[in-house]
Amino acid sequence: MPGTRTTTGHFTFADWQERVIGPGEDANPRLAHASVRNTFTGGIEAAGTTCEYAIVYVTEKTGSFSGMELLTGRVDGREGSFAVEERGWFGEDGTVHCTFEVVPGSGSGELTGLTGKGGFTARHGETAVAYRFAYEVEQGAARTELRGSA
Repeated sequence: MPGTRTTTGHFTFADWQERVIGPGEDANPRLAHASVRNTFTGGIEAAGTTCEYAIVYVTEKTGSFSGMELLTGRVDGREGSFAVEERGWFGEDGTVHCTFEVVPGSGSGELTGLTGKGGFTARHGETAVAYRFAYEVEQGAARTELRGSA
């Protein structure tokens, strides 16, 4: 894509609340739900994001997850909000592999028309996790929205 930009940075887990949904703490496979708050720095600047995950534990230490995260802040200086859909898996060593994609139409403010994909690998024990994000913002989308609301 001709207008694609790539940005990087780090995020930290500000809060992680997880609960087993079924069939029980010691059963495998088991389903869990996690409510998470993250703080992003770098190309994406967003504090206290809202993130919800559905998690399947295949064993005590391995499984996969999917989720949605709402970010409000800035992407390379453009202010607004957007949502990403996340999918990933985690292995015996605690490493988490995740890819994410902007939910179509979710960008607001100066991020109206945002599309993009990214990902991260979080190693067990890391306090800050590096991410990468390749994105585009449709030219004129934010200006059109502002004119239309007057």
